[in-house]
Amino acid sequence: MNNYSFEFIDVKIPDFNSEFFVLWLNEVLSRYGKEPGDIAYYFCSDEKLLSLNNEILNHDFYTDIITLDFVVGDIVSGELYISYDRIIDNAKEFGNGYVFDELCRVMVHGVLHLVGFNDKSEEDQKLMREEETKNLILR
Repeated sequence: MNNYSFEFIDVKIPDFNSEFFVLWLNEVLSRYGKEPGDIAYYFCSDEKLLSLNNEILNHDFYTDIITLDFVVGDIVSGELYISYDRIIDNAKEFGNGYVFDELCRVMVHGVLHLVGFNDKSEEDQKLMREEETKNLILR
């Protein structure tokens, strides 16, 4: 258990520090009384994630993350597919231009889904944003 993996399918993320992310995400999980199981992050391009979104969820639109939940009790496991292209574009469009901050936001967003937070309704989206912000401060 406690096995994080980080794979880069068709993108490169400069200066990606897996040790930093493991320590931070473990701290996030502990805030919710959860333990890390097998958590796999897959980083890819917009086109690859669009293809997966079509294949897995039957959605025909771009997204920044797809989270597959394999949680059992308090042991958090899952697969998180992240479009690095979306990260870069969202950092420019919605954020302060810092790609690292947006990358952290999306990575913790996926973990929050695995912990049990949703973002389907406006109220859920607001709560998700609040939780993202609380956890980004932990970095």
